[in-house]
Amino acid sequence: MTLDEVKKRFVEEVKLRAYDDKYIDKNEEREILQIALQSGVTVDSARAALAQVCESNGYVLESKVLSEIKDLIETFASNDGKIDEKEFNDCVTQLKKRCQGKKNDIQVKRMVIEIIDDNSYKVKTGLFSNWFNRVKKEVGMA
Repeated sequence: MTLDEVKKRFVEEVKLRAYDDKYIDKNEEREILQIALQSGVTVDSARAALAQVCESNGYVLESKVLSEIKDLIETFASNDGKIDEKEFNDCVTQLKKRCQGKKNDIQVKRMVIEIIDDNSYKVKTGLFSNWFNRVKKEVGMA
């Protein structure tokens, strides 16, 4: 396969997976990257090409938006070492906007909770209530 053929196939694979919903989730991204690797493309080149194809076609790349939200959470946590309920809600709003409506409220809240839990960020709770546990129960994660 020539480089042009590899590029063309790569673009087609991305478009195939994003055709119906204009959204590339983690599983679809993994499949696309595996195809690129099998074609002899490096991981970094494949990721860069994937991001470029998504951006030029207006597709949402889930890993990119999750990374952006992780950075936002990190910024919020750096202020006082904890995430409060307003900051959590701001992250949910931002993620929902960046997903362009492809994920519902529960899915978006779960994604933000996973980022907080996976990275061991502390949450600020009140004396008599724990908003984070309440939200976890609300989305079925507690």
